[in-house]
Amino acid sequence: MTSSRGAPSTAAAERGVVARALRSPAAAALTAILERVAPPPRNALAVLTYHRVDEPDSRPWLNPSLLSATPAAFEAQMAGLLRRHRPVGLAQVLAAQRGGASLPERAVLVTFDDAYRDFLDHAWPVLVRYGIPATLFVPTAYPDGDRAFWWDRVWQLVRTAPDGPMETPAGRLELSDEASRRAAARALVEHHKGLAHTKAMASIDRLVSPAVATSPAPATGTDEPDVLGWDEIRELAAAGLQVALHSRTHALLTQLDNHEMEQELTGSRGDLESRLGTLAFGTTFAYPAGRHSPETRAALARLGFELAFTTDRGINRVGTSDPLQLRRLNVGMRAGPELVRAQMAFFTLRYRSRGV
Repeated sequence: MTSSRGAPSTAAAERGVVARALRSPAAAALTAILERVAPPPRNALAVLTYHRVDEPDSRPWLNPSLLSATPAAFEAQMAGLLRRHRPVGLAQVLAAQRGGASLPERAVLVTFDDAYRDFLDHAWPVLVRYGIPATLFVPTAYPDGDRAFWWDRVWQLVRTAPDGPMETPAGRLELSDEASRRAAARALVEHHKGLAHTKAMASIDRLVSPAVATSPAPATGTDEPDVLGWDEIRELAAAGLQVALHSRTHALLTQLDNHEMEQELTGSRGDLESRLGTLAFGTTFAYPAGRHSPETRAALARLGFELAFTTDRGINRVGTSDPLQLRRLNVGMRAGPELVRAQMAFFTLRYRSRGV
């Protein structure tokens, strides 16, 4: 996290040092050693989280914090994954959870949140070329709609605002360069994540100008939306993509009352199953922004959900880990192929050190 003036925190600086070190020639050897000394336990599952795969300047109106990799970096990560790991599909994970099968050693599930269009443009061709199964978590109110994700609206606001101070619900934010604008967007996003959902969305509507109230994209000469449509998602599912739930409106479940939460869960399942039929993975869920609590997990269990994925870092042991609290490893722009593998090896070693 950075301050509103854009000064990097100690944690962010440390992550940068680690990322640079893992791009060094010694990184591959170190990762291989970690993988040898920390063989995973039976039914261990690493889960990778991606959001967007695109060139940084391709869609500048979209919040850059959601960019996981460039197309070239993503291909290098997938090629690196196949050297030591066994990619599995969501159907295999469900079968293992139900007790009907075991996962292969070094199993890894590749997941994408939000259904941005660049998944089809850049990630899917790589996944098909390397034969890697993947899961797409869809917030079901967005395909074929005219709404934009609220964090993209916030980014477009601060990206296009004039230099100088901006008075916001998160305080006075200074805007000058790219770093300060990214920091301002982070501050606004974090502020609104702490509010009840309806209050947060009302605040965003007041904050963001009418010009970006529905879609933040400027006139580009194309009507192509930033989120995939249902026809495209259905075609991808028919081609082997496994499609599961990410709520209806991407509301944080922890910021909803019980009635609102149930509407998000049952509504999203109804949307997905009506659109995809038997191709839908309607009992699998990814928590928006990873936010979960005992109450949200109880609601999912009551409604018959079998798996739910957080953004808590770590690996899982299917059949032993809480299936409604599964951990994932987020992939960001600093992650080269060795960092992706090193994260999985590191968390496996942590599990081994705890006697798992």
